[in-house]
Formats: sequence, C-alpha cells, structure tokens
Amino acid sequence: MSDTAPHHGHPLNQTSDEERRGQLRERRIAAQRSARRVFARHGFQKSLRERLSLLDEAKDVYDLDEPSDIYGNGVVEVLEEKVAALLGTEAAAFFPTGTMAQQVALRCWAGRTGNPTVALHALSHPEVHERNAFSQVSGLRPVRVTSEPRMPTAAEVRDFAEPFGTLMLELPLREAGCVLPTWDELTDVVQAARERDAVVHFDGARLWESTVQLGRPLEEIAGLADSVYVSFYKSLDAFGGAALAGPKTLVEEARTWRHRYGGQIFQQFPTVLSALVGLERQLPRLPEYVAHARVVAAAFREGFAAAGLPWARVYPEVPHTHDFQVWLPYEADVLTEAAVRQAEETGTMLFTSPWDPHGPGLAFTEIHVRAPGLEWSEEDVKAAVAQFVAQLPSRVSR
Repeated sequence: MSDTAPHHGHPLNQTSDEERRGQLRERRIAAQRSARRVFARHGFQKSLRERLSLLDEAKDVYDLDEPSDIYGNGVVEVLEEKVAALLGTEAAAFFPTGTMAQQVALRCWAGRTGNPTVALHALSHPEVHERNAFSQVSGLRPVRVTSEPRMPTAAEVRDFAEPFGTLMLELPLREAGCVLPTWDELTDVVQAARERDAVVHFDGARLWESTVQLGRPLEEIAGLADSVYVSFYKSLDAFGGAALAGPKTLVEEARTWRHRYGGQIFQQFPTVLSALVGLERQLPRLPEYVAHARVVAAAFREGFAAAGLPWARVYPEVPHTHDFQVWLPYEADVLTEAAVRQAEETGTMLFTSPWDPHGPGLAFTEIHVRAPGLEWSEEDVKAAVAQFVAQLPSRVSR
C-alpha cells in the first residue's frame, strides 16, 4: 500500500480531537501572553523572571537583613500575626496549600464536636477539585446541603435531614459564578448552624474581595465563623500559600496536624514574602477591581445585545466580586478559536480563561478584572465584544 493510500478510520494527516484541542490550548496561552489588552495578568501566567521580580518589592514590607525562616519562625510568624489582625482572630497558621489547611481545620473540629460529618455545598472546592480528600485522607464525611448555583439557605441548613458537626461555607462560591449571599442571609445561615450545635468554617479562598458585596469589613465577616481559611495567590497574586485563622487553641492543634500532613516545610520565605507584598499592594485595590468589574459586566451585556447575541448571559448580572461568568450558545472550541483569533489579529483578548462546555451548544468562561482591566472603558469593552462576535459563525442552530 502506498503512502498516499487511504486508511480505515482517521484519514492521513488528520489530527485527533485531543490533539486539536491541545494545539488550540497552546495558541490560547500564547495569545494571552502576547496580547496587548486583557482584563487580568495573573502571576501564574508570567515567566519565572517576571515572577521573581515580585520579590523586588519585599524590602518595602519586611526587613531583609533579618534571619531567614526555619520551620515556620521569623517572617512566617510575621505573616501569621498580620493575617490574624486583619481577620480579627486570636491566631493564624501558615499552610503551603488551602487543601491541607481546610482538611486540618475540619479534622480538628471533628475531634472537638465528636462528629466527622461536614455539611457543604455540592459545588464547593473540596467536592469538585480535591479528589475526595476529605473522606480518603482525613476520615471526614462530606454531605451536600444543596447543589443549586447559589449559597445554601438558612432553611436548608436548619432542615437538613441528618446531624453534622461542621458547616463549611465557601465565600464566594466560585463554581456558581463567585456568588455571595447578602449579609442578612449569611448571618441567618450561620445562626441556623448554631441552632444545630454545629461549628461554622469559612472557605475564604477569595474572602478578601467579599467586603464590597457583604458591606462589612474583613474582621466582621470572619467573626461570624469559628475558623476561616484564606488564600494568598487567588486574589493577592502571591506565589502560593494559605492561612488558617481562628481560636488560639484550634490553631495550635492545627500546627501539630500540619506537621503530620507534611506541611512543616524547612524554609518558606519566598512564598511568605510574596504574600506580604500581596497584602500590602493588592488587598487595598480589591474594592476598586470589584467596582470596575460591574462596569465591565454591564458593557458585556450591552455589547452582546448590540452585536445581535441577545441570548448571551453575564452571571451574576451585577458581579459580587471582581470575577464573573459569561455564557454563550456555542461549542467551547468555537468560542476558544474566536477568542484566540481576535487576540492574534488585534492584540485584544476578551476571554483569556478556558471555555467550559455545559451542554450541547452551550459554554461558559470566567472574566477576571484586575489592574489591567481598569484601563478598559465601557466603550472599549463594547467595541471588543463586537469584534469577537464577528469572529463567530453567523447564527446558532436552534
């Protein structure tokens, strides 16, 4: 058979769907890095040289002539004290990951309440992204209060069919569009858990930017819970790391379990210094990002309507944080190709995050508004939306 003869199955030189999507992903990443205009440039998307340059600012937040840290002392303790002060808790402990921090926190609460059952949302991070770590590693038993794309209600917590020792609330709930309850709704949910003699733990990976929607300072929000986890890289752009904050006795016990879980790392100063820089530089700007995300979201809605895509959905319509979702009636690959082509041709990239399929001919992506996004006016967004829609197939089959 000659080299040009047809084969059964895939024709010669035809790439598989997996290969094609891999190539499209590489184009998307390259387009994001080279685009002149984006809404956010996350640290993890930058080069090693760019990331290391963050430590040039460390001299402004810590005396670099102090001794380096060893097994959690020195600069690590300074970060822990700063977080405890910001959240209004008695103590805080630094952890290498939020996954570890929350397992340790909930394990400690299970021992204190005598109940390993953790009530949480079906869309919460441990349920979606941690490979059943609660049950497989920590002996905890997660039960789902609700799977609706919103926060659990007080009635759902109060009327849940079985006992639980801890209620875990993710604030904001990322998978549902970074949604938050109102302050009254949140206090009612916490009270419902208290009525059931349960403790309350906040998964506050993105708690830092929740103050605008909730209308309360960080210490008042954190004060509702018995313990709180916060991340240093999701909004503060640090290299990584997390903190668990709460009563001193809980945090002391958590340090013991941190060691047992392998989190007693010899030196952590690069990550800790980057977290201190983030608290100094990024934390004060988060309300500004949230406010502008609402401007951007409104411009998206108006831009899609003007461009002939009235079905397009921005969710929440008024973002609760500086992150929100955009839903469009196209296949994910079609939308990714349009976003990449727009960036390659114009230098403007509206959609840098992946598009996730959510049914036949339906997909969504996340918009993250950070410092680069502040440079976009409403008219800039609408013009870019029109350019993007021009890259799409003319009509969607109904």
